[in-house]
Amino acid sequence: MELNRIENIVEKYFQGETTIAEENELKEYFSSPDVAQHLEQYKPMFGYFYQVKEQKSTQEIPLQTKKRNVAWLSIAASFVVLLGIGTFFYVSEKNAAPVAAQSELGTYDNPEEALAATQKALSLLSSNVNVGIGSVQYIKEYEQSKNKIFKQ
Repeated sequence: MELNRIENIVEKYFQGETTIAEENELKEYFSSPDVAQHLEQYKPMFGYFYQVKEQKSTQEIPLQTKKRNVAWLSIAASFVVLLGIGTFFYVSEKNAAPVAAQSELGTYDNPEEALAATQKALSLLSSNVNVGIGSVQYIKEYEQSKNKIFKQ
């Protein structure tokens, strides 16, 4: 009866359906000296599992850690940051000089020139406001359509 049980457990083992207790039973059976002749072919496999479980390793494994030179990395990062800050100030200084010359553009000695410049600025403002008002008309149409669809 036990032989039939072992054969069934071996079949279940190869199908991956055994429990831990059944696998332990197989290991015990195949580690014993009285194994059935037709199951002898499985003895090295299950014996190997038992043998490896009992084996202890005495060899030391040297751990080699890669030491990164963080100092060089931080120096390079600092250099990049300083280069970026220097470039920013250089470009902003270069662009700031023409702005100082433009600050005097708002003064006119001739009242007719001042009137023409003011009319030009107001015309530009008016055209931009008209574009905004046109957009508001679309919003009103959207609200009307929404109210028709979703009657409240």
